[in-house]
Amino acid sequence: MTTLRAFQVRTEGGLDLSCIECGDPRGTPMILLHGYSDSCRSFEPLLTRLPASIRAIAISQRGHGDSAKPATGYRINDLTSDVGAVLDRLEIPRAFVLGHSMGSLVAERFALDHADRMLGLVLIGAFRTLHGNLALEELWRDAIADLTDPVHPAFVRAFQESTLATPVPPAFLETVIAESLKLPAHVWREVGRGLMAEDFSAELRRITAPTLILWGDQDGLSGRHEQVALEVSIRGARSIVFAGIGHAPHWEAPDRIAAEIAAFVAASSR
Repeated sequence: MTTLRAFQVRTEGGLDLSCIECGDPRGTPMILLHGYSDSCRSFEPLLTRLPASIRAIAISQRGHGDSAKPATGYRINDLTSDVGAVLDRLEIPRAFVLGHSMGSLVAERFALDHADRMLGLVLIGAFRTLHGNLALEELWRDAIADLTDPVHPAFVRAFQESTLATPVPPAFLETVIAESLKLPAHVWREVGRGLMAEDFSAELRRITAPTLILWGDQDGLSGRHEQVALEVSIRGARSIVFAGIGHAPHWEAPDRIAAEIAAFVAASSR
C-alpha cells in the first residue's frame, strides 16, 4: 500500500504550506498543483497510483487546505513564488510540474519564469487564460465576487459536483468538499480576483519544457477550443483526450491518468 507522507514547508515570507508526498525520495521529482479551492489531498487518487520511481509532491497552495491563509497575496506570481520556495526547501534543483485547473496557470507561469528548473510540464483541465471564459466569468460574478463568511456548504458541494461527468468514490468527494470548506470567503474572492486579472497567453510560445496536456471532453469549464489553443501555443506539446470525462480526469480516471503521466516522465527523462 502506498504511504503518503505529510509535512510543511515555510516560505521566506513566513507562510506555512501543507504538502503530501509519496514515492522514492531519490526518484524523479514532480510538483503537483491543485485547482481552485482544492488542496493537496485532491491528488490522493493519483498519488497512490503513480510508480514509486516518481517522487510526487502535492502542495496545498496558499489559502487552501491547511496552508496559511494571508489576507492578500494571491496573484499568480505569488503562487508561483511558493513553488520555487518548496523546491528550494527540499533542495530540488529541477522537477516536473503538474497543474490542474487553477494550478495549470501557476504551472505555466512557473515554466515561463523558471525554465531552468523544469524537467517537464503536465496540464490537466488547463487554461491559457480565464479572459473570455463565460462559464468562469459567470461563476465569479454570480457566486464569488460578493461571497461572505460563513461559506455555505451547499455552494461548495454544488461547485465541486458541477465539475464531474462521472461519479467518484463518495468518501473522496466528501474529502474534497471538506477541504474546500476550509477556505474563508476572502480567499475565494482574492484567488478568483487574481486569476481573472491575469492573461499571459501570448507568452506561452516561450515554454520550452516537454509538455503533456490531459483533458476530458465533458469538461464544462475548459473547452476543446482552449485545449487546441494550448497545444498550438506550446511548442511540441502532446495532447490526450479522455472521452466521457469531466474537468478533473485524475479524479474520474486516476489509473489512466497515472499511466499517461508515468509514460511521459519516463520518455522525457531519457
